[in-house]
Amino acid sequence: MNRPHSKQAADDFPWWLVSLIGIGAILAGVIAVNGVYAQVFTTVINGIGMTIFVTLVAFFLACLWGLLIALLGMADHMVLRQIARFYIETMRGIPILVVLFYIAFAGAPLLVDFVNWLMTPLIAAGWIEAVIVRDFSLMWRAILALTLCYGAFLAEIFRAGIEAVDQGQIEAAKALGLSRYQRFRLVVFPQAVRTIFPPLSNDFVSMVKDSSLVSVLGVADITQLGKVYAAGSFRFFETYSIVAYVYLILTLGLSLILRRIEKGMRRKQGR
Repeated sequence: MNRPHSKQAADDFPWWLVSLIGIGAILAGVIAVNGVYAQVFTTVINGIGMTIFVTLVAFFLACLWGLLIALLGMADHMVLRQIARFYIETMRGIPILVVLFYIAFAGAPLLVDFVNWLMTPLIAAGWIEAVIVRDFSLMWRAILALTLCYGAFLAEIFRAGIEAVDQGQIEAAKALGLSRYQRFRLVVFPQAVRTIFPPLSNDFVSMVKDSSLVSVLGVADITQLGKVYAAGSFRFFETYSIVAYVYLILTLGLSLILRRIEKGMRRKQGR
């Protein structure tokens, strides 16, 4: 009676993971014995810290921004709903690279001019100095661009998760006299997280890969250090093989961790 289940379990064995680990082990051996690959690897891993920092900060801000946009999209006021929908559809229709360039070279100067305009009385009184565009680092411009782009995608994830909560439980919370904020914090959001987490984790892994776009602004992440090394040594094959290898380690490791967390949440839900 258990044979079909056993066969399915055997078929579901992660041979793909075994294959990737095997290839990764072989590449690690090549890096250890080959001086060129070792030098490239030593150079590229210096950008891991920047990649992780940009990813974590941008994704955290995108989650906050996306949640706000999702709540606006479900507001009672029609104007707020239309503003949220306008933002989501606009940002989802523009490539991230275009937004990155726009924020870096058009949006940042406009933002600095706006801040200086707001602070004109303080600047005129000599209490503070005017903000200069170059004070707005390229790294933070890139983080802002990723936040705005991913916020639109995450807003739809949050909206779908919130709307998936059983309406009966919300009505029960109203009957208990909970305020709108209390209903969201104590009833809606904890249940929505179960629906939100899988697509949210997928977008987090995607953010790790899309963070490589900040290299076009010269931010010293993994990709940028690889570009600089390849341009100086003409070792394009070795360099970009190592860059791909490092990104694969990061994304695969994250995927496995997030998948384990998701399974744990499912087990708790089933109890």
